[in-house]
Amino acid sequence: MLLNPKTEKYEHLDERSREIMLKTIAFFEAKGKERCKEDLRGRVWHQDFFDFIKENRIFADLLTPSRYAGAHKDARWDTTRICDFNEILGFYGLSYWYAWQVSILGLGPIWMSANEKVKQKTADLLAQGGIFAFGLSERTHGADLYSSEMMVTPLAQGRYVADGGKYYIGNANKAAYVSTFAKNSETGEYVFFVADPKAPNYDLVKNTVDWSGYVAEYALNGYPLTDDEILSTGQDAWDAALNTVNVGKFNLGWASLGIGEHCFYEAINHAAHRNLYGRFVTDFPHIRRLFTDAFSKLVAMKLFARRAADYMRSASADDRRYLLYNPLVKMKVTCEGEEVINLLWDVIAARGFEKDMYFENATRDIRTLPKLEGTVHVNMALVVKFMANYFFSPGEFPNIPRRTDPVDDTFLFDQGPTRGLGKIKFHDYKIAYDSVDLPNTAIFKEQVNLLRDLLMSAPPSKDQSKDIDFLLSLGELFTLVAYGQLIIEEANLEEVDKDVLDQIFDFMIRDFSKFALQLSQKPGVTDVQAAHCLKMIRNPAGDQARYRRVWDNHITPLVDAFEQHP
Repeated sequence: MLLNPKTEKYEHLDERSREIMLKTIAFFEAKGKERCKEDLRGRVWHQDFFDFIKENRIFADLLTPSRYAGAHKDARWDTTRICDFNEILGFYGLSYWYAWQVSILGLGPIWMSANEKVKQKTADLLAQGGIFAFGLSERTHGADLYSSEMMVTPLAQGRYVADGGKYYIGNANKAAYVSTFAKNSETGEYVFFVADPKAPNYDLVKNTVDWSGYVAEYALNGYPLTDDEILSTGQDAWDAALNTVNVGKFNLGWASLGIGEHCFYEAINHAAHRNLYGRFVTDFPHIRRLFTDAFSKLVAMKLFARRAADYMRSASADDRRYLLYNPLVKMKVTCEGEEVINLLWDVIAARGFEKDMYFENATRDIRTLPKLEGTVHVNMALVVKFMANYFFSPGEFPNIPRRTDPVDDTFLFDQGPTRGLGKIKFHDYKIAYDSVDLPNTAIFKEQVNLLRDLLMSAPPSKDQSKDIDFLLSLGELFTLVAYGQLIIEEANLEEVDKDVLDQIFDFMIRDFSKFALQLSQKPGVTDVQAAHCLKMIRNPAGDQARYRRVWDNHITPLVDAFEQHP
């Protein structure tokens, strides 16, 4: 269930896609862990990686919609294989993944635009090994689009100048294009345009981070533009900004998954061969508990993210359920990734600080992912908008199958207006929960029903609905319901061992209880609401036989299953 680069065959992919994944794994294994870490410590720009990407047309095939790929029949924007590539790059090093991620963000406003000239040029640049950047955030305002201070001033006859600065912009040192968000200085209209870092009026101020990646501050000073460089204006530019983030933030969960998987191998290899007081570390009961929770969380992360990808790929103007599941991959999966590293660090202890370990990098890198592309708080504020329809107004939808078909996901570049989230419908979550009958899924269903009772009989008041602290805790409970739903859906599709699924809901029950207790203690909670919350606190069903089977059948076989080439 966890990625093992030594044995993974990518049989769900077509021949060219398998070739991309296996060649990328081979690149990192040939480079070896020591050189990867030396580059990171030396803050080395990963030119060898970009040369490899160029020579093998990897970004070009993965990130060029087929319409613009010419004779290259294997090029398309296919979320399934993009997820696989995310996982590999996270597995071997977040600085490699970051250059890929911000290229995806930089390409979003381009592929969403009506500027055919820039699109064709972008396809050419990708074929030449180009990377891209997304110039959205600013030093003073972050990603607050309303407050953007980058200005485009019209001159005459389709000419403009751009002035202003952008901050925390990955790849902005070497990007072929930097998709830059601004306002029209005369009308206040939003504008997206492409800038070239090689242009004279583009000032690369500095790298804002101490890392192999380049996260730039840049400034445009009287930067000349024509209509040829303008991607979109007005509402279209605004929608392109938010819809690009919809596409890009999905990748963060997959990077977190890759990090957690690599750390799991390092931790279990270390523990299985370390003998203390006459016993191997993996024989200690508390260590087995830590590993079992970490394994269960990783499997849950992967099941949820895989199923969420199906909804991304099947989205349409009439089916926008992905707008709930997508931020949960960004928010919930990345937060769970942090928890996995915390659990494993309690096993690996001081070994996790040592310079020859991947784990050393991961302890820092895993913290970044919940904080990129909108904080957890921002994404939670988005998620709670869907809660009423999710629980009380289900819609009718055809069943979404497993989506590994090799086709372009064209809707992602035609998502339409970003408004109307509260009107989005979802299929009945009870269909998934009723499809399984396990001790822990039954207990979790009881907790879900109690949450629904709370929302019916003692819903948030107007004041509570304005209290972000209150809504965050309530949102955590709602998040777990949707998380569990898609985990079950994917587990059914993959025919996951029922022992593993029941073990997943063991930690889900405990997490639900934790968040219910937290909500009951919020300053603004009513006595009635607190009483409902306390009813939600449950213990998972203990089953030592199941617990041992998960350990023996799924975790023990991972000992020495993978170690990166030194």
